[in-house]
Amino acid sequence: VQLQASGGGLVQAGGSLTLSCEASGRAFSTYAVGWFRQTPTKEREFVAVISRSGYTYYSNAVKDRFTISRDNAKNTVSLQLNSLKPEDTAVYVCAARNRAWSGHWYTAEFYDYWGQGTQVTVSS
Repeated sequence: VQLQASGGGLVQAGGSLTLSCEASGRAFSTYAVGWFRQTPTKEREFVAVISRSGYTYYSNAVKDRFTISRDNAKNTVSLQLNSLKPEDTAVYVCAARNRAWSGHWYTAEFYDYWGQGTQVTVSS
């Protein structure tokens, strides 16, 4: 599967953005899809994941502000970013896994496929 992230941009603190991760290929509904973010000064950080069944998990840093959802008919997973803070500034990358749900979903090793990132910049 190939993944393409989009929707990033420049937004003021307190604003919102919606990121999309579009997948090519078949059987997208069987994939777990996660979002990570990375800056030049920080290690890759887990943001959120949605399982094939629709279960969702978030990092403590974004819980209650971000919402992950999926539309299998459109082969798309969305990440709604609300109440954005300057510290949310990063390149956001989506990743997918089509193996059984086993292991640590908050680590990069859990995922089999990675897309290109989309830049999110939050100004203060």
